[in-house]
Amino acid sequence: MLKASFTLSVILLITSCASLVSSVTSDMADNMTRAILNQNDLQTVRDGAPAYLLMIDSMIEGDPDNSRLLLSGAKLYASYTTLFVDDEDRAKRLSETSLKYARSALCQEIDSVCQALSTRPAEFIETLSVVSRSDLPVLYGFASAWAGWIQKNSADWNALAELPKLTAIFERCVELDDSFDNGGGHLYLAVLATQLPANLGGKPEKGRQHFERARELSSGHNLMVDVFMAQYYARTIFDKELHDQLLQTVMADAGVYPGFTLINTFAQEKATKLLAESDEYF
Repeated sequence: MLKASFTLSVILLITSCASLVSSVTSDMADNMTRAILNQNDLQTVRDGAPAYLLMIDSMIEGDPDNSRLLLSGAKLYASYTTLFVDDEDRAKRLSETSLKYARSALCQEIDSVCQALSTRPAEFIETLSVVSRSDLPVLYGFASAWAGWIQKNSADWNALAELPKLTAIFERCVELDDSFDNGGGHLYLAVLATQLPANLGGKPEKGRQHFERARELSSGHNLMVDVFMAQYYARTIFDKELHDQLLQTVMADAGVYPGFTLINTFAQEKATKLLAESDEYF
């Protein structure tokens, strides 16, 4: 009995230590991601981020079933690819890694949705109805990575055919909690709705509602909302006054807000370029 008790104690201790290490690793990855997103110098992140990508790869290699770690890796890869990678082939490879990590987390945490990814859109959407609020971080993390992957593979009709499923996921995320990620679900839905003008099947006015809600939920701190609203909504409806006003507002903002500083720095660079093109575009 003593030996059995000792064996059980050792097992519990090992399990506890493993859990602690897993938690510490996840916290480190989360902190690393936050530190990068709060950086205001794009060149510093451009130069340093590859080392962090390799580091998070090694963390996941040692703890491949840690969904928090997988989602941190997916977000870091997606952010780096979106902001800094211009080479198409490299962007596809990196977005594939982001999607791989996010899908692994999805399959571990919400197996029914994972299994339904290969089904028809109607069946897939029905599966989403069973997803609960507690599943939102994983579902949203997967959808964000999937959106990045589809963007980098937009020349592939098979990738574009997944857009109805992607839209359905973000709609479900917004239904569960539209304030999640400071209204990020609304921003994704806004861009998806304004890719085309109304006469070609786009839904620009629906997109505008999502843009405005995303701005409200981020307290105006996410400057990419106004940049994308100018790029996709104002240009789609051919409204130069709104386009220029949105971009000038972005450029006049300090842009330093927790969790948004890096993306806002990028947003202001993009706003400058879009504004410089305004007279030619309109």
